[in-house]
Amino acid sequence: MRAIVAVAIALVSVLAAPLSAQAPRPTLRTPDGHPDLQGTYDIASMTPLERAPGTPLVMTKEEAARFEKERADRVKRLALPSNGDRSAPPAGGDGSTGAAGNVGGYNNFWIDNGTEYYTIDGQKRMSVIVDPPDGRIPPLTREAQQRAASRVARPTSDAQENDLGLEGPTAYDDMERRPLGERCLLGFGSTSGPPSLPVLYNNLHQIVQTNDTVLILNEMVHDARVVRIDAQHLPTTIRKWMGDSVGHWEGDALVVDTTNFTDKTRFRGASEHLHVVERFSRIDAKALRYRFTVEDPSTWEKPWSGEEVWPATKDLLFEYACHEGNYALGNILRGARLREKTRQ
Repeated sequence: MRAIVAVAIALVSVLAAPLSAQAPRPTLRTPDGHPDLQGTYDIASMTPLERAPGTPLVMTKEEAARFEKERADRVKRLALPSNGDRSAPPAGGDGSTGAAGNVGGYNNFWIDNGTEYYTIDGQKRMSVIVDPPDGRIPPLTREAQQRAASRVARPTSDAQENDLGLEGPTAYDDMERRPLGERCLLGFGSTSGPPSLPVLYNNLHQIVQTNDTVLILNEMVHDARVVRIDAQHLPTTIRKWMGDSVGHWEGDALVVDTTNFTDKTRFRGASEHLHVVERFSRIDAKALRYRFTVEDPSTWEKPWSGEEVWPATKDLLFEYACHEGNYALGNILRGARLREKTRQ
């Protein structure tokens, strides 16, 4: 009888092997049985949010290798010592990409756009956006276009920093009209999310997980998102820069639903009706799959979705000192006052 039972167990194991190979279950789990998503992840990537019109989502390995080598060569070249005998740049800059025509701003030492494209399902991705299929953010609604036009002279988002002139109130009359990122209140470029997107630098994200809460700590500006598991959203009268995030488990995926944004966040021109749904799942012990869907009927003609890989890293999160004392903000406003005097 024991021999028969042993043979039966062996047969079951053999028959079940192909099924388990098709749908592997994460081995890293918390005491409550859910996948353990904890760790520090570096989401820096060469993959842009959108891709050029007419280009495919997936590039060949040969193309990716060539582009990644070009990036590595460029970084190596820009890391060479500067020529101390070089002449000053022309007034107003040389017109190339960079602050004020590539005068001032960050040099390449500070920039970290990653060294590779995202590899998902064995494919090198040309864009974070996977839906719409063309890899482009859907067109703005007429309401959003009108809203954007009215904000040009009084922006609070990173995407709209310049005023049209100095006639009447402008974006430089009040510090509270400056972008949240410039005021060091929120990381720029939606690095903190939701959705969380790679930016120029400081792309580390740390996840801490308990039975009823998941914390996502972002390196830039130390933004901390607190996701309440199996909870109800706060009343709509309570608004937050990063929204109100509640989560639940769907199998081995953590689904995070975020609403209750303020009208100051304005992710890519969105309104306070912005709604973001994120899915976190473990690919293996060294990486997470991150997928998000963004919708705001008053901003875009239809929802859109993106996908990233969050590779684990042993790097540490360090203090992010943004405008120590924020003296630069005062200088920005002083510069506006000086410009007003010179134009009188």
